[in-house]
Amino acid sequence: MVSIEGIRKEFAEEIQRVATSTELEAIKVKYLGRKGPLLELMKTLKEVSSEERPKLGKEINDLKDEVSAQIAQKLEALIGKEEKEQLGQEMIDVTLPGRKRFCGRKHVLIATLDHIISVLSGMGFSVQYGPDIDTDYYNFEALNFPPDHPSRDMQDTFYITEDVLLRTHTSNIQARVMEASKPPIRIIAPGKSYRNEAISARSHVFFYQVEAFYVDKGVTFADLLSTMDAFLEKVFNRKIETRYRPSYFPFVEPGMEVDVHCLNCHGTGCVICKHTGWLEVLGAGMVHPEVLKNGDIDPEIYSGFAWGLGVERLAMLKYGITDIRMFTENNLRFLKQFSVT
Repeated sequence: MVSIEGIRKEFAEEIQRVATSTELEAIKVKYLGRKGPLLELMKTLKEVSSEERPKLGKEINDLKDEVSAQIAQKLEALIGKEEKEQLGQEMIDVTLPGRKRFCGRKHVLIATLDHIISVLSGMGFSVQYGPDIDTDYYNFEALNFPPDHPSRDMQDTFYITEDVLLRTHTSNIQARVMEASKPPIRIIAPGKSYRNEAISARSHVFFYQVEAFYVDKGVTFADLLSTMDAFLEKVFNRKIETRYRPSYFPFVEPGMEVDVHCLNCHGTGCVICKHTGWLEVLGAGMVHPEVLKNGDIDPEIYSGFAWGLGVERLAMLKYGITDIRMFTENNLRFLKQFSVT
Protein backbone atom coordinates (compact mmCIF):
# COMPACT_ATOMS: atom_id res chain seq x y z
CA MET A 1 0.00 0.00 0.00
CA VAL A 2 1.27 3.49 -0.86
CA SER A 3 2.14 5.50 2.23
CA ILE A 4 1.25 9.11 2.94
CA GLU A 5 4.92 10.10 2.93
CA GLY A 6 5.45 8.25 -0.34
CA ILE A 7 2.61 10.20 -2.00
CA ARG A 8 3.91 13.47 -0.57
CA LYS A 9 7.41 12.84 -1.92
CA GLU A 10 6.21 11.70 -5.34
CA PHE A 11 3.90 14.72 -5.66
CA ALA A 12 6.67 17.14 -4.66
CA GLU A 13 8.97 15.77 -7.36
CA GLU A 14 6.31 15.88 -10.08
CA ILE A 15 5.06 19.38 -9.33
CA GLN A 16 8.60 20.70 -9.55
CA ARG A 17 8.83 19.47 -13.15
CA VAL A 18 5.53 21.10 -14.21
CA ALA A 19 6.10 23.89 -16.78
CA THR A 20 2.57 24.70 -18.08
CA SER A 21 -0.95 25.03 -16.71
CA THR A 22 -1.96 22.07 -18.90
CA GLU A 23 0.62 19.82 -17.23
CA LEU A 24 -0.51 21.09 -13.83
CA GLU A 25 -4.11 20.16 -14.60
CA ALA A 26 -2.93 16.62 -15.38
CA ILE A 27 -1.16 16.46 -11.98
CA LYS A 28 -4.31 17.69 -10.27
CA VAL A 29 -6.41 14.97 -11.87
CA LYS A 30 -3.78 12.36 -11.04
CA TYR A 31 -3.64 13.08 -7.27
CA LEU A 32 -7.06 14.57 -6.50
CA GLY A 33 -9.19 12.72 -9.04
CA ARG A 34 -11.50 9.78 -8.44
CA LYS A 35 -8.76 7.31 -9.30
CA GLY A 36 -6.00 9.17 -7.42
CA PRO A 37 -3.90 7.78 -4.55
CA LEU A 38 -5.52 10.05 -1.94
CA LEU A 39 -8.93 8.57 -2.60
CA GLU A 40 -7.42 5.10 -2.47
CA LEU A 41 -6.01 5.93 0.98
CA MET A 42 -9.43 7.06 2.15
CA LYS A 43 -10.83 3.68 1.16
CA THR A 44 -8.30 1.94 3.46
CA LEU A 45 -9.72 3.64 6.60
CA LYS A 46 -12.27 0.87 7.00
CA GLU A 47 -9.40 -1.62 7.31
CA VAL A 48 -7.71 0.03 10.32
CA SER A 49 -8.83 -0.10 13.93
CA SER A 50 -11.28 2.40 15.31
CA GLU A 51 -8.55 3.88 17.55
CA GLU A 52 -6.16 4.61 14.60
CA ARG A 53 -8.88 5.71 12.14
CA PRO A 54 -9.27 9.37 13.30
CA LYS A 55 -5.50 9.97 13.27
CA LEU A 56 -5.04 8.40 9.81
CA GLY A 57 -8.07 10.24 8.41
CA LYS A 58 -6.65 13.57 9.64
CA GLU A 59 -3.27 12.85 8.04
CA ILE A 60 -4.91 12.01 4.71
CA ASN A 61 -7.03 15.19 4.80
CA ASP A 62 -3.97 17.28 5.71
CA LEU A 63 -2.11 15.82 2.71
CA LYS A 64 -5.07 16.53 0.47
CA ASP A 65 -5.17 20.17 1.65
CA GLU A 66 -1.41 20.43 1.18
CA VAL A 67 -1.60 19.09 -2.39
CA SER A 68 -4.51 21.42 -3.23
CA ALA A 69 -2.69 24.45 -1.82
CA GLN A 70 0.49 23.72 -3.77
CA ILE A 71 -1.46 23.20 -6.98
CA ALA A 72 -3.31 26.51 -6.50
CA GLN A 73 -0.07 28.35 -5.76
CA LYS A 74 1.66 26.81 -8.77
CA LEU A 75 -1.33 27.57 -11.03
CA GLU A 76 -1.30 31.24 -10.07
CA ALA A 77 2.40 31.47 -10.92
CA LEU A 78 2.00 29.64 -14.23
CA ILE A 79 -1.00 31.71 -15.35
CA GLY A 80 0.88 34.92 -14.63
CA LYS A 81 3.86 33.67 -16.63
CA GLU A 82 1.74 32.46 -19.56
CA GLU A 83 -0.26 35.70 -19.72
CA LYS A 84 2.96 37.70 -19.78
CA GLU A 85 4.32 35.57 -22.64
CA GLN A 86 1.04 35.87 -24.56
CA LEU A 87 0.92 39.64 -24.14
CA GLY A 88 4.48 39.81 -25.37
CA GLN A 89 3.54 37.91 -28.52
CA GLU A 90 0.39 39.97 -29.09
CA MET A 91 1.91 43.34 -28.38
CA ILE A 92 0.37 46.11 -30.50
CA ASP A 93 2.72 48.40 -32.37
CA VAL A 94 1.08 51.78 -31.82
CA THR A 95 3.29 53.32 -34.51
CA LEU A 96 1.58 51.31 -37.27
CA PRO A 97 -1.00 53.21 -39.35
CA GLY A 98 -4.63 52.44 -38.47
CA ARG A 99 -6.84 50.30 -40.67
CA LYS A 100 -9.18 52.30 -42.84
CA ARG A 101 -12.86 51.76 -42.14
CA PHE A 102 -15.14 51.99 -45.16
CA CYS A 103 -18.58 53.51 -44.77
CA GLY A 104 -21.56 51.53 -45.97
CA ARG A 105 -23.64 52.86 -48.80
CA LYS A 106 -26.88 52.16 -50.59
CA HIS A 107 -26.90 49.71 -53.46
CA VAL A 108 -26.91 51.61 -56.75
CA LEU A 109 -30.39 50.26 -57.59
CA ILE A 110 -31.89 51.32 -54.27
CA ALA A 111 -30.27 54.75 -54.60
CA THR A 112 -31.68 55.10 -58.12
CA LEU A 113 -35.11 53.96 -56.92
CA ASP A 114 -35.04 56.46 -54.05
CA HIS A 115 -34.08 59.23 -56.49
CA ILE A 116 -37.00 58.34 -58.79
CA ILE A 117 -39.41 58.33 -55.83
CA SER A 118 -38.05 61.69 -54.67
CA VAL A 119 -38.52 63.25 -58.13
CA LEU A 120 -42.07 61.95 -58.59
CA SER A 121 -43.04 62.86 -55.01
CA GLY A 122 -41.88 66.39 -55.78
CA MET A 123 -44.15 66.36 -58.84
CA GLY A 124 -47.20 65.64 -56.67
CA PHE A 125 -47.40 61.84 -56.74
CA SER A 126 -48.01 59.92 -53.51
CA VAL A 127 -46.35 56.55 -52.89
CA GLN A 128 -48.39 53.34 -52.67
CA TYR A 129 -47.05 49.82 -52.18
CA GLY A 130 -48.73 46.66 -53.49
CA PRO A 131 -48.11 43.01 -52.54
CA ASP A 132 -45.37 41.00 -54.28
CA ILE A 133 -47.62 37.91 -54.13
CA ASP A 134 -51.02 38.65 -55.61
CA THR A 135 -54.09 37.14 -57.20
CA ASP A 136 -54.67 36.70 -60.91
CA TYR A 137 -57.49 39.23 -60.69
CA TYR A 138 -55.41 42.21 -59.54
CA ASN A 139 -52.37 41.33 -61.63
CA PHE A 140 -54.23 40.54 -64.87
CA GLU A 141 -58.02 40.53 -65.01
CA ALA A 142 -58.61 43.95 -63.42
CA LEU A 143 -56.05 45.37 -65.89
CA ASN A 144 -58.00 44.13 -68.92
CA PHE A 145 -56.13 40.84 -69.35
CA PRO A 146 -59.09 38.49 -70.02
CA PRO A 147 -58.63 34.79 -69.19
CA ASP A 148 -56.92 32.88 -72.02
CA HIS A 149 -56.23 36.15 -73.84
CA PRO A 150 -53.03 36.08 -75.96
CA SER A 151 -51.84 39.25 -74.24
CA ARG A 152 -51.00 37.19 -71.15
CA ASP A 153 -48.24 35.54 -73.16
CA MET A 154 -46.42 38.88 -73.13
CA GLN A 155 -45.48 38.25 -69.51
CA ASP A 156 -44.14 34.85 -68.46
CA THR A 157 -45.50 34.39 -64.97
CA PHE A 158 -44.38 32.54 -61.85
CA TYR A 159 -47.57 30.87 -60.60
CA ILE A 160 -47.79 29.69 -56.99
CA THR A 161 -51.27 28.25 -57.38
CA GLU A 162 -53.78 28.49 -60.21
CA ASP A 163 -54.97 31.86 -58.92
CA VAL A 164 -51.95 33.14 -56.94
CA LEU A 165 -48.73 34.38 -58.50
CA LEU A 166 -45.67 36.57 -58.17
CA ARG A 167 -46.69 39.89 -59.65
CA THR A 168 -45.35 40.61 -63.13
CA HIS A 169 -45.59 44.39 -62.68
CA THR A 170 -46.34 46.91 -59.95
CA SER A 171 -49.49 47.84 -61.92
CA ASN A 172 -51.32 45.44 -59.61
CA ILE A 173 -51.84 48.43 -57.31
CA GLN A 174 -54.16 50.24 -59.77
CA ALA A 175 -57.42 48.42 -59.05
CA ARG A 176 -56.77 48.46 -55.31
CA VAL A 177 -56.29 52.24 -55.27
CA MET A 178 -59.41 52.86 -57.36
CA GLU A 179 -61.44 50.60 -55.06
CA ALA A 180 -60.23 52.49 -51.97
CA SER A 181 -60.44 56.09 -53.24
CA LYS A 182 -62.03 58.24 -55.89
CA PRO A 183 -60.39 60.69 -58.33
CA PRO A 184 -58.29 62.70 -58.39
CA ILE A 185 -55.76 59.88 -58.00
CA ARG A 186 -52.06 60.57 -58.51
CA ILE A 187 -49.85 57.75 -57.21
CA ILE A 188 -46.65 55.85 -57.91
CA ALA A 189 -46.05 52.21 -57.00
CA PRO A 190 -42.39 51.21 -56.59
CA GLY A 191 -41.25 47.65 -55.95
CA LYS A 192 -40.00 44.36 -57.38
CA SER A 193 -41.57 42.50 -60.26
CA TYR A 194 -40.99 38.90 -61.33
CA ARG A 195 -41.05 37.25 -64.75
CA ASN A 196 -40.10 33.77 -65.83
CA GLU A 197 -37.58 34.85 -68.47
CA ALA A 198 -34.12 33.76 -69.52
CA ILE A 199 -31.46 35.78 -67.70
CA SER A 200 -29.31 37.79 -70.09
CA ALA A 201 -27.37 41.05 -70.26
CA ARG A 202 -30.66 42.95 -70.70
CA SER A 203 -33.25 40.96 -68.72
CA HIS A 204 -33.61 39.18 -65.39
CA VAL A 205 -36.20 37.10 -63.56
CA PHE A 206 -36.74 39.90 -61.05
CA PHE A 207 -36.36 43.64 -61.44
CA TYR A 208 -37.41 46.92 -59.86
CA GLN A 209 -40.24 48.87 -61.41
CA VAL A 210 -42.04 52.13 -60.69
CA GLU A 211 -45.66 52.46 -61.79
CA ALA A 212 -47.11 55.96 -62.24
CA PHE A 213 -50.90 56.30 -62.28
CA TYR A 214 -52.97 59.47 -62.64
CA VAL A 215 -56.76 59.70 -62.98
CA ASP A 216 -58.85 62.89 -62.95
CA LYS A 217 -61.30 64.84 -65.07
CA GLY A 218 -59.84 66.09 -68.34
CA VAL A 219 -56.52 64.23 -68.29
CA THR A 220 -55.12 64.19 -71.82
CA PHE A 221 -52.36 62.57 -73.85
CA ALA A 222 -50.53 65.91 -73.75
CA ASP A 223 -50.48 65.68 -69.93
CA LEU A 224 -48.84 62.27 -70.21
CA LEU A 225 -46.13 63.49 -72.62
CA SER A 226 -45.32 66.63 -70.67
CA THR A 227 -45.20 64.78 -67.34
CA MET A 228 -42.85 62.11 -68.71
CA ASP A 229 -40.54 64.68 -70.31
CA ALA A 230 -40.37 66.66 -67.06
CA PHE A 231 -39.71 63.51 -65.06
CA LEU A 232 -36.87 62.29 -67.32
CA GLU A 233 -35.17 65.69 -67.29
CA LYS A 234 -35.30 65.76 -63.48
CA VAL A 235 -33.98 62.20 -63.16
CA PHE A 236 -31.03 62.75 -65.50
CA ASN A 237 -30.61 66.41 -64.57
CA ARG A 238 -30.29 67.39 -68.21
CA LYS A 239 -32.34 67.84 -71.36
CA ILE A 240 -33.25 64.37 -72.63
CA GLU A 241 -34.18 63.54 -76.22
CA THR A 242 -37.14 61.16 -76.26
CA ARG A 243 -38.84 59.04 -78.90
CA TYR A 244 -42.35 57.66 -78.70
CA ARG A 245 -43.40 54.48 -80.52
CA PRO A 246 -46.93 53.05 -80.70
CA SER A 247 -47.22 49.79 -78.75
CA TYR A 248 -49.83 47.50 -77.26
CA PHE A 249 -50.50 47.06 -73.56
CA PRO A 250 -53.90 45.67 -72.49
CA PHE A 251 -54.39 48.23 -69.71
CA VAL A 252 -53.83 51.39 -71.80
CA GLU A 253 -55.31 52.70 -75.04
CA PRO A 254 -53.53 54.13 -76.93
CA GLY A 255 -50.25 52.65 -75.70
CA MET A 256 -46.67 53.51 -76.49
CA GLU A 257 -43.06 52.73 -75.63
CA VAL A 258 -40.72 55.55 -74.66
CA ASP A 259 -37.11 55.55 -75.79
CA VAL A 260 -34.37 57.95 -74.77
CA HIS A 261 -31.33 58.89 -76.80
CA CYS A 262 -28.54 56.63 -75.52
CA LEU A 263 -26.41 58.60 -73.08
CA ASN A 264 -23.62 56.02 -73.27
CA CYS A 265 -22.84 56.34 -76.98
CA HIS A 266 -24.73 59.60 -77.67
CA GLY A 267 -26.67 57.89 -80.44
CA THR A 268 -23.75 56.38 -82.35
CA GLY A 269 -24.66 52.82 -81.29
CA CYS A 270 -23.32 50.57 -78.52
CA VAL A 271 -24.03 47.31 -76.68
CA ILE A 272 -26.43 48.98 -74.25
CA CYS A 273 -28.71 50.32 -76.98
CA LYS A 274 -28.17 47.34 -79.32
CA HIS A 275 -26.42 49.71 -81.73
CA THR A 276 -29.64 51.61 -82.42
CA GLY A 277 -28.77 54.80 -80.57
CA TRP A 278 -31.97 54.49 -78.51
CA LEU A 279 -32.86 52.68 -75.30
CA GLU A 280 -36.38 51.80 -74.19
CA VAL A 281 -36.98 52.95 -70.62
CA LEU A 282 -40.75 52.69 -70.07
CA GLY A 283 -44.13 51.75 -71.45
CA ALA A 284 -47.01 54.18 -71.16
CA GLY A 285 -50.47 55.18 -72.39
CA MET A 286 -53.90 56.43 -71.49
CA VAL A 287 -55.74 54.23 -68.97
CA HIS A 288 -58.08 51.83 -70.76
CA PRO A 289 -61.80 52.52 -70.10
CA GLU A 290 -62.29 48.89 -69.00
CA VAL A 291 -59.63 49.34 -66.29
CA LEU A 292 -61.47 52.41 -65.00
CA LYS A 293 -64.75 50.46 -64.97
CA ASN A 294 -63.11 47.64 -63.01
CA GLY A 295 -62.10 50.25 -60.45
CA ASP A 296 -65.71 51.55 -60.33
CA ILE A 297 -64.75 54.83 -62.04
CA ASP A 298 -66.87 56.19 -64.90
CA PRO A 299 -64.68 56.53 -68.05
CA GLU A 300 -67.22 58.99 -69.49
CA ILE A 301 -66.31 61.43 -66.73
CA TYR A 302 -62.71 60.57 -65.87
CA SER A 303 -59.59 59.76 -67.83
CA GLY A 304 -56.02 59.07 -66.87
CA PHE A 305 -52.58 57.92 -67.86
CA ALA A 306 -50.20 55.27 -66.58
CA TRP A 307 -46.62 54.29 -67.17
CA GLY A 308 -44.19 51.71 -65.87
CA LEU A 309 -40.44 52.13 -65.92
CA GLY A 310 -37.62 49.70 -65.20
CA VAL A 311 -35.22 51.00 -62.57
CA GLU A 312 -32.37 48.79 -63.85
CA ARG A 313 -32.77 50.19 -67.37
CA LEU A 314 -32.64 53.72 -66.02
CA ALA A 315 -29.55 52.97 -63.92
CA MET A 316 -27.82 51.30 -66.88
CA LEU A 317 -28.46 54.36 -69.00
CA LYS A 318 -27.43 56.80 -66.28
CA TYR A 319 -24.18 55.07 -65.29
CA GLY A 320 -23.20 53.39 -68.57
CA ILE A 321 -23.63 49.82 -67.28
CA THR A 322 -23.68 47.20 -70.02
CA ASP A 323 -24.97 44.11 -68.19
CA ILE A 324 -28.05 43.99 -65.93
CA ARG A 325 -26.66 40.92 -64.14
CA MET A 326 -23.97 43.04 -62.52
CA PHE A 327 -26.56 44.55 -60.18
CA THR A 328 -27.21 41.21 -58.44
CA GLU A 329 -23.73 39.63 -58.42
CA ASN A 330 -22.69 41.46 -55.19
CA ASN A 331 -19.29 42.30 -56.63
CA LEU A 332 -17.90 45.00 -54.33
CA ARG A 333 -15.44 46.18 -56.96
CA PHE A 334 -18.42 47.01 -59.17
CA LEU A 335 -20.63 48.46 -56.42
CA LYS A 336 -17.88 50.70 -54.98
CA GLN A 337 -17.67 52.62 -58.25
CA PHE A 338 -20.82 54.53 -57.45
CA SER A 339 -20.73 57.56 -55.20
CA VAL A 340 -24.42 57.21 -54.28
CA THR A 341 -25.03 56.96 -50.51
